[in-house]
Amino acid sequence: MIRSSTTLKTGLATLALGLFASGAAFAQANPDLTGTVAFLMPDQGSTRYEQHDFPGFKAEMEKICPKCTVIYQNADADASQQQQQFNSVISQGAKVIVLDPVDSTAAASLVRLAESQEVKVIAYDRPIPSVPAAYYVSFDNTAIGKSITDSLTAHLKAKNVPTAEGGLLQINGSPTDAAAGLIRDGIHTGLKESGYKTLSEYDTPEWAPPKAQEWASGQITRFGQDIKGIVAANDGTAGGAIAALKAAGVDPLPPVTGNDATIAGLQLIIAGDQYNTISKPSEIVAAAAARVAVELLEGKTPAAKTTLYDTPSELFVPVVITAENLKAEIIDKKINTAAELCTGRYAEGCKTLGIQ
Repeated sequence: MIRSSTTLKTGLATLALGLFASGAAFAQANPDLTGTVAFLMPDQGSTRYEQHDFPGFKAEMEKICPKCTVIYQNADADASQQQQQFNSVISQGAKVIVLDPVDSTAAASLVRLAESQEVKVIAYDRPIPSVPAAYYVSFDNTAIGKSITDSLTAHLKAKNVPTAEGGLLQINGSPTDAAAGLIRDGIHTGLKESGYKTLSEYDTPEWAPPKAQEWASGQITRFGQDIKGIVAANDGTAGGAIAALKAAGVDPLPPVTGNDATIAGLQLIIAGDQYNTISKPSEIVAAAAARVAVELLEGKTPAAKTTLYDTPSELFVPVVITAENLKAEIIDKKINTAAELCTGRYAEGCKTLGIQ
């Protein structure tokens, strides 16, 4: 049984067949397992939670625990609202809560509350550094930051952009998001190794694209042609930076990174406005979280693939997407279809990239 506060987009991206192999084994071993699991997401600023994360979690739970009840809530970037939702799902009998925190620091009190009531918390996507959760499932956020930076700086070097001339803008994610901090750390490492300097750096409140755009606009006025590239931590902040560049009449655009492989971000790559993004099909992480949740319901201790912040963890490897491999990694793997991406002004770019 699924209880949700949000209408879901129908249809999931097709994932590798092996992804759900262990899920099938769970379903056979536990046909009568029952229990309530909550899936609490942080915001609606990104479309991923409604379009990918929860559908992926829901689909896996239906396979491995068909008699379980799943409650879904989205806090809409409000930490107080998330706390109320957390309290509510405990009162509804949730024994496992998958939590992507609005505020990673404030979430520590939620973990302590859950522990006091024998409820297990799985930190999801964003870690909870100060208090160990029962488990943490995510893509490797530090690797994401370094990967997008390495990709960008390698491109600059291939274009013979001197490291001694100008520099890069760095647009990070929300200061209350520990995952954003890990991405930022990866960016710092990549830039340090590259030899390119950071002109200016910004932590984007709530990952809000308009705030990233406003900040980038001021930096364009400040640094002008010295801006050789922009390392943006996700596709939303990248889109804000690109909008600022276009509003300022910058031509050609410097390369801009992204992350999440959103439809908007992929279309900007197709158009030649954004340089890269990260493909991390959220269904993969969501399915892993579902499998951990079922193990916890069974009273088992899920095996740790690694450890982060003293929490047993599983971290998945991200894939960098540029115009060169977008077709192979996105279209051919059926993460998105040509019909979804090649609309309106993007049709010509799709033809150029061989996307039909």
